[in-house]
Amino acid sequence: MSIIVGYVPSSEGVAALETAITEARKSQKLLVVVNSSRGDALVDRRYVQGDDIAAVADRLKAEGVEHLILQPVRGNGAASEVLQAADEHQADLIVIGLRKRTPVGKLIMGSTAQQILLEADCPILAVKAAPRN
Repeated sequence: MSIIVGYVPSSEGVAALETAITEARKSQKLLVVVNSSRGDALVDRRYVQGDDIAAVADRLKAEGVEHLILQPVRGNGAASEVLQAADEHQADLIVIGLRKRTPVGKLIMGSTAQQILLEADCPILAVKAAPRN
């Protein structure tokens, strides 16, 4: 049993990670952090590397959260990777960050959050980043 969080280095990703840490600490479950790339990891700004991924691992360790960081690069979209991790790790909860998109933006680009919301077999906690001042 676990909690899965889709993580990207953005305000939405940080909000999702913070919430997932809180939930993992409360339930004392494994926290699985999923940060993926379709295959262009060297230029994908959403794919966390080097010191940045080490900082995430250090944060989880400092919080005392049992965790696993997955960074698949196999051509799948982020939603597919989160859903696969949820199946493999018997997720009790998936935590995702939301960002505002226009209807046209959703139509053209699709929605990772929408795919997860529609296809997940477990509860989903969707969080928004704190408003910027």
